[in-house]
Amino acid sequence: MGSVSTTSLTTSLPVPAHADRLRGALLAADFTADGLLDLLGAPAYAALARSETVPALRATRGDSPLETLVRLFLLQEPVAYERAAAALPLAETLADGWAVRDGDTVRATVDVRPYGGPGGEDWFIVSDLGCAVGGASGIGTKDEGVVLGVGGASTTLAGITVRTPVGAALDLGTGSGIQALHAAQHATRVTATDLNPRALEFARLTLALSGVHEAELLEGSLYEPVGDAAYGLIVSNPPFVISPGSGLTYRDGGMSGDDLCRTLVQQAGDRLEDGGYAQFLANWQHVEGEEWQDRLRSWVPRGCDAWIVQREVQDVTQYTELWLRDSGEHRGDPEEYRRAYDRWLDAFEASGTKAIGFGWITLRRSGAVTSGAVEPSVVIEEWPHPVEQPLGDTVRAHFERQDYLRARDDAALLADRFTLAPEVVQEQVGLPGAEDPEHVVLRQNRGMRRATRVDHVGAGFAGVCDGTLTAGRILDAIGQLMGEDPVMLRDRTPQAIRLLVEEGFLIPESLLPPGEGDAA
Repeated sequence: MGSVSTTSLTTSLPVPAHADRLRGALLAADFTADGLLDLLGAPAYAALARSETVPALRATRGDSPLETLVRLFLLQEPVAYERAAAALPLAETLADGWAVRDGDTVRATVDVRPYGGPGGEDWFIVSDLGCAVGGASGIGTKDEGVVLGVGGASTTLAGITVRTPVGAALDLGTGSGIQALHAAQHATRVTATDLNPRALEFARLTLALSGVHEAELLEGSLYEPVGDAAYGLIVSNPPFVISPGSGLTYRDGGMSGDDLCRTLVQQAGDRLEDGGYAQFLANWQHVEGEEWQDRLRSWVPRGCDAWIVQREVQDVTQYTELWLRDSGEHRGDPEEYRRAYDRWLDAFEASGTKAIGFGWITLRRSGAVTSGAVEPSVVIEEWPHPVEQPLGDTVRAHFERQDYLRARDDAALLADRFTLAPEVVQEQVGLPGAEDPEHVVLRQNRGMRRATRVDHVGAGFAGVCDGTLTAGRILDAIGQLMGEDPVMLRDRTPQAIRLLVEEGFLIPESLLPPGEGDAA
């Protein structure tokens, strides 16, 4: 059996009446992310993440309960009734609809996939059969109501989300409930919405089987189901694909161009509590004659700071091919595939779209910005380089640093103390044997993994920042050591210090974790 490429939408979904008993059986068999890795081994485990099942089939030829559960729920293979009865509370599993009996065998009705939470929790994501995201050819289905499992986009959004405690969180377009599952760990109340009623039922199953309290599940489009309610956190992995009306609700926004993502972002501001975050994955058009940064800047709602990161750009042909393969159209009639390809390119040509960007959008509601006391901080950048997830703390720290920098003029900056971030290393670049390097690079080994080029003063300044001396006193000492005018150094260096603070190389004393800012 090769990659999973077919989908069967069950007309009736399981009910979570005995989800606690099923969960207990799954855990007893070690049907967990760690248990799978131990059973399958790294190569087969990685292949399964790509939806390639042959290595996992070879690794589950025994009759242990774990092997039975892998074959039943992950590989969607029928298993002998006796084996299923040894691994599961089978009467309840069949009665609740998680599986059906077919003669002497049992087969699953849904995909149940172990998923490790950030704190070591053993969770389970429930989705349609054959729709655990992965594989070189995408999902390969045109079923409009399909509900997907865990994919790279889902885990990316979960990783960048700020995880501070909030009273209420909103997962907009919940799908199989992955973001709601994460939000339940730090939100008193979770609301999950979706236009697809089947998705809400899958989210209910995911939460129940993961042992997490039920969310408020509301059907409807965009913010319509929640009205004017405000939240401390809004997250959405929306159907962001920019397509010519393909109508696949799991991926296509159903609006012209990138209007769905724009609407999500623009309407989030009025539904955030002061200090609350809204975090989205999105696609956006690169339109002829328009800077993509200006397009996104116009999306940022009033009263919000924003950090927008473009992670990838594809030209319109790459983008078209990606999503036609996702729905399996490349495997059908060649003429129909060409016509579909033409429709996509016609739509892009009509709108002047030359490429599509993908990335992260984070908003933070700020009372000071709303009142006009400070100007909003809107940072829009391109960063296609590797990062280290999770990035939630990195995102939160970005906005804290923006607050810090807005509140300090150059004199106040020079009166403060700074500490070099612990993950920063210095690299010297130059010709072999040269007495002095051509330039010096500071590099982060964590988080965004940024690198920045600094001059000798910047390198020397960063190297002695341990929270002991103020920035001004450090510059005075550097000036004396290098024979430079300290007044000139104080005039020209604050901008460089601001950049090092903004990008997280230097941490102001006031932003250090408790107990780390006690230098005299």
